[in-house]
Amino acid sequence: MTLARVFEQLAGAEAPVEFTAYDGSRAGVPGADIRFDVRSPYAVSYLVHSPGALGLARAYVSGMIDVSGDMVTALTTMQQVLGDVTPRDKAGIIRAVMGDPMLRAAMSRRLAPPPQEAPFSRIPAWLRHSKRRDAKAISHHYDVSNTFYEWVLGPSMAYTCACYPSEDATLEQAQFHKHDLVAKKIGLKPGMRLLDVGCGWGGMVMHAAKEYGVRALGVTLSKQQAEWAQKAIADRGLSDMAEVRHLDYRDVTETGFDAVSSIGLTEHIGKKNLPSYFAFLHGRLKEGGRMLNHTITRPDNLAPAMKQSGFINRYVFPDGELEGPGYVQMQMNDAGFEIRHQENLREHYARTLTGWCDNLDDHWEEAVAEVGEGTARVWRVYMAGCVLGFNQNWIQLHQTLGVKLDDKGGSHMPLRPDWGV
Repeated sequence: MTLARVFEQLAGAEAPVEFTAYDGSRAGVPGADIRFDVRSPYAVSYLVHSPGALGLARAYVSGMIDVSGDMVTALTTMQQVLGDVTPRDKAGIIRAVMGDPMLRAAMSRRLAPPPQEAPFSRIPAWLRHSKRRDAKAISHHYDVSNTFYEWVLGPSMAYTCACYPSEDATLEQAQFHKHDLVAKKIGLKPGMRLLDVGCGWGGMVMHAAKEYGVRALGVTLSKQQAEWAQKAIADRGLSDMAEVRHLDYRDVTETGFDAVSSIGLTEHIGKKNLPSYFAFLHGRLKEGGRMLNHTITRPDNLAPAMKQSGFINRYVFPDGELEGPGYVQMQMNDAGFEIRHQENLREHYARTLTGWCDNLDDHWEEAVAEVGEGTARVWRVYMAGCVLGFNQNWIQLHQTLGVKLDDKGGSHMPLRPDWGV
């Protein structure tokens, strides 16, 4: 049985995609907007020996499977046409293709993962989230190439969910609005001191200094991020107000900050460390100070915090763990924060990722030359998959605002939110 025939059995003869294979077989709709090309029989080895979507991702990252057309549309289409395939269907098809000597030989060989996979992502859970291990995990994802990130993220260099103030807002406008929303929620005013943990390339730090006259300190475990941010701070004439250090947040010794922002760091902390994480941030604030936690969450707490064999853990965010919004809020509350506001920006993150996908497509050849085709492919499929995840409510993005009460229970908060929408 040819691979094209296999595809037809799985997806149907009229599936709205074009399918080609190394054996010359074809299926689907010729000239369709989406085309899948299986370039090697060894792609099947990854599909057979790797659990779930990991095998498909490995075959794509290695170049054994290619996808032409918009990746978000491709993943959406394949989810729709293959959604009803049962394990029994798959087993029957595997038996059928065993008659092909090339496929039989390919399936009998277990291939090593592509080199873009983080080897330490398979280490047992109890070894995660030491300072050394966290530094390796952060470096794996963020120390790719500042130039590559400039192409993908755009001028804002903000690698977190934007907040779109209107339907026609650009990605840059939405990232500015996000930083401004955080600044207003934590009540920044001239002369205040801000601690931004997991600060990335310093977007929030520079926004606070430039737009609000705040003395801002950012910390990141990524050496490349810190170097880029310090140069950007100097180039913008903000060195007397803003600083980014290559530092673990746990090693910040200063206290008495007026506000703390954590934008996209909680995902890297680990479930067991959330109590100490929020307690540390609470301890760095002065009384009446506010903390804004901006993090990706799961819709509930029914699934594990991390899927160790999943593509995201192996290739993108090693050791990343996601909790439900209620659990995150509970840990903030138990650490001493009074919760004052919470909102879900799920749809905003789908839009943000779509903008990043478009940026990568626009710079595809340069990106491949900069970081290699395998790494560029990791990013292409990861970001497109996340668009689906946010659109279909597999994952969410929550901002939760807490305040450190004074010794008399005062919150120093306005009677009603004063940060608008």
